[in-house]
Amino acid sequence: MGILVTGAAGFIGFHVAQALLARGDQVVGLDNLNDYYDVALKQARLDVLSKNQNFTFVKADLAAPDGLAPVLDPFGPFHRVIHLAAQAGVRYSLENPFAYLNSNLHGHLAVLEYCRVTADFSHLVYASSSSVYGSNADLPFSVEDRVDKPVSLYAVTKRGCELMSHSYGHLYDIPQTGLRYFTVYGPWGRPDMALFIFTKAIMAGEPIQVFNNGEMARDFTFIDDVVQGTISALDTPPPIGDGPPVRVYNIGNHKSEPLMKMIDVLEQAIGRKAEINFAPMQPGDVAETYADIAAAQQDLGFSPSTPITEGIPKFVDWFRQYHAV
Repeated sequence: MGILVTGAAGFIGFHVAQALLARGDQVVGLDNLNDYYDVALKQARLDVLSKNQNFTFVKADLAAPDGLAPVLDPFGPFHRVIHLAAQAGVRYSLENPFAYLNSNLHGHLAVLEYCRVTADFSHLVYASSSSVYGSNADLPFSVEDRVDKPVSLYAVTKRGCELMSHSYGHLYDIPQTGLRYFTVYGPWGRPDMALFIFTKAIMAGEPIQVFNNGEMARDFTFIDDVVQGTISALDTPPPIGDGPPVRVYNIGNHKSEPLMKMIDVLEQAIGRKAEINFAPMQPGDVAETYADIAAAQQDLGFSPSTPITEGIPKFVDWFRQYHAV
């Protein structure tokens, strides 16, 4: 029986689909290939996946008015779904807020409805975000913390997805696992992320803009570790019968790294110093993130193992190869 991966042309979706294929699963990848960032990069990811005969790509919009069943019926039914499609980016939500309501909330509801009407559905794993912790000052962020003070619309939509999932778990006993990803990076990464932006600028001899005067820290999580956590979650559905079968986990590296240290590691990997322009904090951003991963370690066997001193050079190597630098 195949596994549906939404957002398969995206950064995390591509890597998750690739790992599922590597272990012999049949994968159907759904993506609308929107132009939020370079579609050529998304297509290049799909070109890699399509070399595997067990991969099928479906171009479709999650928020289609008739729902997902007409799109997926020729390929399904799917009893396991990894839902990674979303409108990403905190800052872009300030420019185009309606894109987040449509893709994230409407899209998540469409996936939930598909799961609800699919007989013998077994497990939905979906992407949430560390952004839901908002202005929480308690570190590290725990899944037990309150998450009712978001500082961006993106965070609002991700928390809304968690609440919708809890409701559907309560009403229909749909097993679901939400994963709060923390600053995922690595080869094939998104061009709107700081690591990609900084690498491109430093290699071109252009200045980089560093917000909050560099006084920021992130729990940088390498893509291979994220994939391990995601697939472990898929293979460990919450039990039915003891309350709503819904769980939420942090997927992070459990280490908050200063942004300036990340830049230092990046400079060493590139072999060139960065010209830095410091700037104030951006609206919707937070100063620090740090994941408490105890629950994921205990329940999923999640075990991140890649420090930024290993992960960043791997990204730089991919960047050079992909862009022929």
